[in-house]
Amino acid sequence: MLTANKRAVRSPYPADLWRIMNIGRARESLAWLLQWNSIFRVATPLYDLPALATRLQVASVVLKDESVRSPLGSFKALGAPIALARLILRLYPDQYFESGRLFVGRYADLIKDLTVISATDGNHGRALAAAAQAMGCRCVIVLHGQVSAEREYAIAAYDAEIIRIAGNYDDSVEQAARLAEMSGWHVVSDTSYDGYEDVPRDVMQGYAAIAVEIVEQTESQANQAAPYTHVFLQGGVGGLAAGIGSYLWEFHGAHRPRFIVVEPEQADCLLQSARAGHAADATGSVDSVMAGLACGKTSPLAWRFLEPCIDFFLTITDADAVAAMKALAAGGEKDAPIISGESGAAGVAGLTALRQDTRLSEAVGLDTNSRILCVSTEGATAPSVYRHLVGETAESVLKRQDAWKRSTSIWKLQGVKSAL
Repeated sequence: MLTANKRAVRSPYPADLWRIMNIGRARESLAWLLQWNSIFRVATPLYDLPALATRLQVASVVLKDESVRSPLGSFKALGAPIALARLILRLYPDQYFESGRLFVGRYADLIKDLTVISATDGNHGRALAAAAQAMGCRCVIVLHGQVSAEREYAIAAYDAEIIRIAGNYDDSVEQAARLAEMSGWHVVSDTSYDGYEDVPRDVMQGYAAIAVEIVEQTESQANQAAPYTHVFLQGGVGGLAAGIGSYLWEFHGAHRPRFIVVEPEQADCLLQSARAGHAADATGSVDSVMAGLACGKTSPLAWRFLEPCIDFFLTITDADAVAAMKALAAGGEKDAPIISGESGAAGVAGLTALRQDTRLSEAVGLDTNSRILCVSTEGATAPSVYRHLVGETAESVLKRQDAWKRSTSIWKLQGVKSAL
């Protein structure tokens, strides 16, 4: 299902939004992250996928691969660590903490009594647990009934205490908030609610590091048209889309590209927000194979950015996502095989769904001249799930990717370097 956002504007980036998130803070966040040994010091690659572009009858498709951002395997490695670092700075105003020393645990003795807590579908909790372990504070993670044991073990490996509850993601968010209030702990969540915006803002600002690199890698020019006409971004509570979308909006100004947000049809909270004109809830069961996008409530803070920025909201089926995972894994003579997880492949799945419907393609302005940017937000963060859905292990796909890189003369990764 496709919904046009009637409130989207093409104008310079508004001052009231700039005061919340801006390019300067995003660049600072990336600089901090590069001091953490769980973040690789080169930009994640942009893969040109000419065969996919030909099949979908567009001019180009470029995919930014966040699976190799970190050993954590997803873009979530950017958000939780920045939010935790900035929370610590606010909680200890009388201490002078250098970001580089904070990320390697030099202040562990000072913050050892600090406990942070969060709900998660997997990747956010894993990133928070890893950051808490590195910095030296305690971490508690609340998991709902649909989170796999595989994802639980991956989080527990970073010394996090796990609390299991029944229900869905939104239930786990509420439980984390209750436990924090009862115990004097601090919530580090990627979704906002009344009276709770500083941490989600910092999470989103961490995600904007992806856009810092995109601008550098594509040699984009400020206040000029982008080298891509359409950007497909994952939905969830809205944090990723707000982080990347706000950065590219500020950078390109009124010349920004068209933004399309993609979410599961049973977790359509952002599409429903566009229809209602305010942060709204999903209408479906929220249970989706796209675990990272299985969210029922829109983050009100994220919606402040999405409402004027996102042009279209699109829902896809689980089958669409799995088909995109398989297509990316298959690769081809011209396209590298790419490991993209259930949520990671959502952008390509959305693009594919639109190109299969002439009317919807026309509605969003997709044609043979369109230049597409997608972000694969995760790799095989649940390896057994990936193997079951794709029919091949992530290790097998990676071997084929390595062989493709060695054999093809057209292989090119755009701007594989630090974006700073």
